[in-house]
Amino acid sequence: LGFIGNMVQANSIGAAFSNISNIPSWIIGIIVAALGLIVFIGGIGRIASVTEKMVPIMALFYIIGSIIILVSNYTNILPSFKLIFVSAFNPKAAIGGVAGVTVKQAMRYGVARGLFSNEAGMGSTPHAHAVAKVKHPVEQGLVAIVGVFIDTFVVLTFTALVILTTGVLDGKTTGIELTQNAFVKGLGNFGAYFIAIALFFFAFSTIIGWYFFGEANVKYLFKGKGLNVYRILVAIFIVLGTTLKVDLVWELADTFNGLMVIPNVIALIALVKIVKESLKDYDENFEVKNI
Repeated sequence: LGFIGNMVQANSIGAAFSNISNIPSWIIGIIVAALGLIVFIGGIGRIASVTEKMVPIMALFYIIGSIIILVSNYTNILPSFKLIFVSAFNPKAAIGGVAGVTVKQAMRYGVARGLFSNEAGMGSTPHAHAVAKVKHPVEQGLVAIVGVFIDTFVVLTFTALVILTTGVLDGKTTGIELTQNAFVKGLGNFGAYFIAIALFFFAFSTIIGWYFFGEANVKYLFKGKGLNVYRILVAIFIVLGTTLKVDLVWELADTFNGLMVIPNVIALIALVKIVKESLKDYDENFEVKNI
């Protein structure tokens, strides 16, 4: 994620700001990489300080903006939900009668995008949860579950509904451009700037979070050596991500994400007994005492 995953985030930031300005994507990539290096060098303290302020604020404004659009297009909400469920089980996706995709393709991209978004089962977010200070490990496990729910069922659902209710889905436009078109339709020209700024906060906080995940592994594998090399490589991949086509970047990310799942699922199966014991201890001892 520190390398390939951050290419996707950088690509989205570059595309979003290029759509609202004449600044080339690679220049935006250099700026993002420079800002990232400043945070990276500051260590986990600075990373935590930046993300804990950015994430709640950006999520709140994004949800508010989405609600405003949905309220103005409320008559399209139920038809949009119907379209989602019908298309999910229909061999052909209903995109204006144009040739759609098969169920197999829909599942492939649905799982891939969901995995990339919430990271459930990849073994990446435990790096962040492991450094949290809690009274019982199950507490942090519950927080992790809530995080997946908020990301997938709240933020992503709002995004999907905004795109569908505004009617910008044409089967051709993809990525951040599609989301920007939806917000422009709902909020006027301000929508493009709103998404660019919101996306920057979403993506940049993800970049520094994923950097930390990689840093933890570099420290473990190389006994604290090579951090500067790792930081420089992450910065290079950030810039590189803004120069590549979005489809290529996503295909690379999907491939490497899938490779991460395999060893993690094996580890989860091996740790089932420990998980059950921890949950039992929490239910029988800890939770009752702290009610």
